[in-house]
Amino acid sequence: MSVRRRNRVRVSGRPGAPVVVLAHGFGCDQNMWRLVAPTLERDFTVVVFDHVGAGRSDLEAWNRDRYSSLDGYAEDVLEICRDLDLGPVTFVGHSVSAMMGVLAAARHPELFAGLVLLAPSPCFIDDPAVGYRGGFSAEDIEELLESLDANYLGWSGAMAPVIMGNPERPALGEELTSSFCATDPEIQRVFARVTFLSDNRADLERVTVPTLVAQCSSDAIAPPEVGVFVQAQIKGSRLITLTATGHCPQLSAPEETAEAIGRFAGALG
Repeated sequence: MSVRRRNRVRVSGRPGAPVVVLAHGFGCDQNMWRLVAPTLERDFTVVVFDHVGAGRSDLEAWNRDRYSSLDGYAEDVLEICRDLDLGPVTFVGHSVSAMMGVLAAARHPELFAGLVLLAPSPCFIDDPAVGYRGGFSAEDIEELLESLDANYLGWSGAMAPVIMGNPERPALGEELTSSFCATDPEIQRVFARVTFLSDNRADLERVTVPTLVAQCSSDAIAPPEVGVFVQAQIKGSRLITLTATGHCPQLSAPEETAEAIGRFAGALG
């Protein structure tokens, strides 16, 4: 199966320029980057794609064995990079895609000029034994997943506004709700478990490429302590706090998000 067809890979921007790959998070698709991409296209070759099971990816490519862990998604990222053959890329991973980028870059750093981890979380569950705050107790996550299993559409309507934040801009939450509801519920149930139950804290120290950790000033899903933890674990990484609020700054603050990505990617040469 063609990798580009499988993941609906789209390439735009300046031919021959440094490459920026934009990877979306849970319940979304490449359309989430539509407000950021035009700014980046002025100076970069921009690549967007849909994770298998999302957007207009080839649903026939999805199988539970491959996509029951982040490893399958990380392998997809590597296959996309190899298929494009455009040289080392700056990989921008939003939310759960940040950890896909971490896994991919740890395995094959030669394919990456750098990583931008946008609103990342290596583990959503608190670990009081070591003083780690992920933002949720184990009971919180179990309740969230049970609610999703029982009524995915209802869960989407309730959770999307929380994830998006910015209650004074309800259209943003409505867009995220629509994105959640446009995906196959059975696939999203599996992806939700991958997203909210994965623990990639130990993988962070394996990253050797330049890394920017970009967290939001207020985020109900990935609190500030998470960004601080990620930066501390990745040697030589840099942490910035966007003025953006919520968990999806590419929608709530696209100009600021594009500027942060462009500045970092441009400095890599």
